Amino acid sequence: DSADTPTTTMASPTMGRSTPSSTTHRRAWALPIILCLLSATSRGLQSCDAAFAIAPSNTLRVSPLAPSLSSLTPSHPEHDGDGRYGLFASRSFTSLSAVKTASESATSSRLKRTAAFTEWANENDIKYAGAQVSSGDQNSGLGLYATQSLTPNDVVIQVPTKLTLSVESPTDYNLVMEKELFASNPKAYQNTQWWAALSIQLNYYDKVNPINEGAGGVSMKPWMDSLPRAYDTPIHWSESSLEELQYRPMMEAVALQKRGWKKQYDGLATASTDFASKISYDDFVWGCETARSRAFSGAYSGSAFNPIPYATVAACVAIYLGLGIGDIEQAANGAALVVCGSILKDFVLPKLLKVQKYVICPLIDMANHVGVGATGNVAFEYFSDGFSLSALEPGVSQGSEMFIQYGPRNNDQLLQYYGFVEGGNAHDVYILPPIREWDIGSLEEACGRKVGPGRLEKLDRAGLLGKATNIESSLTNTEAANDIGGVVLTRATGIDPAVIQALRALMSSDTEWEDAGEAIGNFATEVSPENERAARMAVRKAMEMELEGKATTVEEDKNLLNVFQAKKGVEAEEVLPVKFRLEKKELLQEAIGIMR
Repeated sequence: DSADTPTTTMASPTMGRSTPSSTTHRRAWALPIILCLLSATSRGLQSCDAAFAIAPSNTLRVSPLAPSLSSLTPSHPEHDGDGRYGLFASRSFTSLSAVKTASESATSSRLKRTAAFTEWANENDIKYAGAQVSSGDQNSGLGLYATQSLTPNDVVIQVPTKLTLSVESPTDYNLVMEKELFASNPKAYQNTQWWAALSIQLNYYDKVNPINEGAGGVSMKPWMDSLPRAYDTPIHWSESSLEELQYRPMMEAVALQKRGWKKQYDGLATASTDFASKISYDDFVWGCETARSRAFSGAYSGSAFNPIPYATVAACVAIYLGLGIGDIEQAANGAALVVCGSILKDFVLPKLLKVQKYVICPLIDMANHVGVGATGNVAFEYFSDGFSLSALEPGVSQGSEMFIQYGPRNNDQLLQYYGFVEGGNAHDVYILPPIREWDIGSLEEACGRKVGPGRLEKLDRAGLLGKATNIESSLTNTEAANDIGGVVLTRATGIDPAVIQALRALMSSDTEWEDAGEAIGNFATEVSPENERAARMAVRKAMEMELEGKATTVEEDKNLLNVFQAKKGVEAEEVLPVKFRLEKKELLQEAIGIMR
């Protein structure tokens, strides 16, 4: 008995022998070590597709408990919804706002392709109630619409994890893709960008082999067939259409996207002849666009709840106590260690290691985006191993579209990767040319001040003038569209404070410059009312000149949109540039008004 009772003091043990107390401590630690090993082993036996997650990069929360669908009336498919996830009955609604731009013929075509998808979803345990896929009007594309009033926390869709496609970043391991397409060089797949890895998966199930062995031999063909076959994004536009944007940063971003995607494909094709022979560059681009516009992301990268480790712990604790190996306190320590290890693995370590998981989830990603006022929320259900879409405050009225928020996306991102423009976007930005490209003479005239000696040199050394335009660099750089350091204006916060600081220094009088010790850092806050007025006048003049330099006015763009709306069959490539540039001009007008 004394061997099982730890003592508070003891003599130093003789080398090579165990005292009663040291034996006790070894026994106390034996169970935690055994339990940890068992837990690790049981987790290692889990199916690899049990790991979750969900980009554009839309954001995901992890929910421990999934609310029930029982309070909602099931949706009964009649003529399925959409190419994206046309799982629900097709039906037209009036007076509903459209988020995405699509032609009537394209929308109708996608609606017709979804009958098999509806059947597939029902056969594979996708649960849904209270919503259906439909188009709000001829030009709005497809989305999720409530078939009955939804209250907050009502779950309208639940999708098993096994039916999703997922990628972990920065390194993804997918044995099927590695074996079938990259057997000669698995690292080529493992180290690719997340959107490229998802493109590979999409194309594999769409064009190589539709059977998903990880999901129990499920054919992914009905889902793949329901996906859009073409996108209205600027990467497909002509140069003249891109010019119609009247916005250099977007043109540079699209050029960067083209270079980056081609470089990614060429690298994969060089690494694997199997990949190159089965997936063309156009196929790859289709997959990348599908991934960028439909994937969700989250920091969680552990597995769904698995009862095996915990059952194993309970059995070991019972044996441990039943055989009298140790007391209940020691057993509790071991059990707690396993539980803590599970929590660390699933929730803490992924965030510390900055691991992201990206998931394309059937049906749920049919939900469209709104910048403010989302009525739906996507979550990973830890205990049920699946994904859900539930209603948010204040709920969703019958016949209304259910929107989610992809994140704080500006119109540059929405147009480039999703193919639509959001009116009055609260997260929109405008990138002005860098200060070094501003007309200093015009600023001096507007402010009634001259730029004194030494100011521009100091600002240049501080990196506040931006970079000089380098055509050769812009053709090879694949890192950033705004690599020349343009001045960023946001609807939410206005002009970058660092720019105001630079203009305070630039437009300072000789006295103000000397009082500041000729140091740019001393202009971080207002130095005088006159100086502050000059700085604001300078930035206002720069924005006015930017607006005046556009090929069309705000009124002309509005009139052109009215003409387009009166026509039928207008291509998105004609409409979207006008919508986009109008939003940018209105953002400039707002900022100019504030500076007045």
